[in-house]
Amino acid sequence: MDFSGTLSILLAICIMCLLLLSTRKKKTWSNLPPGPTPIPFLGNMLQVEVKELIKSLRKLSETYGPIYTFYLGSRPCVVLSGYKVLKEALIDKAEEFSGRGDFPAVQMWSHGNGEARTDARTAQSPGPLPVLQDLESYRRRLLFTFPKIMRHVPGPHRQIYQNYLKLAAFVGEQLKMHKEILDPNNPRDFIDCFLIKIQQEKNNPSTHFNDETMSKTTVNLFFAGTETVSSTLRYGLRILLRHPEIEEKLHEEIDRVIGPHRSPCMEDRSRMPYADAVIHEIQRFADIVPMGVPHTVTRDIQFRGYTLPKDLNIIPLLCTAQADPTQFKNPTCFDPSHFLDENGRFRRNDAFMAFSAGKRVCLGESLALMELFIFLTTTLQHFALRALVAPAEIDITPESSGLGSIPRPYQFCLLPR
Repeated sequence: MDFSGTLSILLAICIMCLLLLSTRKKKTWSNLPPGPTPIPFLGNMLQVEVKELIKSLRKLSETYGPIYTFYLGSRPCVVLSGYKVLKEALIDKAEEFSGRGDFPAVQMWSHGNGEARTDARTAQSPGPLPVLQDLESYRRRLLFTFPKIMRHVPGPHRQIYQNYLKLAAFVGEQLKMHKEILDPNNPRDFIDCFLIKIQQEKNNPSTHFNDETMSKTTVNLFFAGTETVSSTLRYGLRILLRHPEIEEKLHEEIDRVIGPHRSPCMEDRSRMPYADAVIHEIQRFADIVPMGVPHTVTRDIQFRGYTLPKDLNIIPLLCTAQADPTQFKNPTCFDPSHFLDENGRFRRNDAFMAFSAGKRVCLGESLALMELFIFLTTTLQHFALRALVAPAEIDITPESSGLGSIPRPYQFCLLPR
């Protein structure tokens, strides 16, 4: 048999295998929610703008409804939007939707070991020509669809990975220093506590407490515990510059409850409902992390008339709950009364999902709220904010970075009170 004949047979076998695999997948995915028609191998990534991914996914929900199927390459994901659907999935059926999902383009930077939130401006070249802009758009789509391949392709996106490695190296040095001066009877911080736990679990072969886990967890604390809080605070100050009447009410409450001499503490939060409402409204309006971490279905289930197979990726659009007009009277406006009752007391709103909901709720919620309360009240206790332009000229709409929202750059003055 000549070479061409052998090649033809191999090609036929490959085609048959692909057809069998495709038929099997179609049978498994035959009752998924409707969605845009995917392109072979590429899925739906050419049908959205990756730089405006959240906006694109929300736009698709207007066409296909609050639950639809979206393909990342050849892998289907089910997108959930709207408070009712998100509550039903993440809270009412929390166990079934509690699996840990993955997002290849994000996991590319952390090797699947954590989250990496980035500013899209880091990965963009300044002022590209229209042709280069088109190439950049396709590069982003390829990054999301084929992350393992794109890891080896030169380009500005690799700078994100280099930044991640620098942070990991810094954390490694800190871990080494802590090991050298560890006092088990006097732990100073998270790393010391983790090191002590490693010693306690050293004879347990199945333990997750080891040097590798400690390193990854510490890196994740930097990503999840600093970037989101600092971005929220920067966004909050910009909003207060736009709404000086809200800043004035905060000054009044701070002066009445805390006074000018002692420092704010967490016990003050329960006595300052307006400040608590403003902080929650900043998080709702700013929507720093509009899409929750991906989930997976833990077993085959029926959901709203559709069959969702085990291990199916679920993308919860948390932003759609926080902008749901059935839950917030003015969802597109900054309005602290969204979290106040008729008597001015703080009122929790179940549609507030800045920290997700259900079994995969962010464990750092209490820490983040504490930091935001202390930082904001301490700043306003000692300073008044002054904008460099008229408040009406300040744009408080977010600047999208693909997977998140970031405040637009701005300048202002802090005047001692």
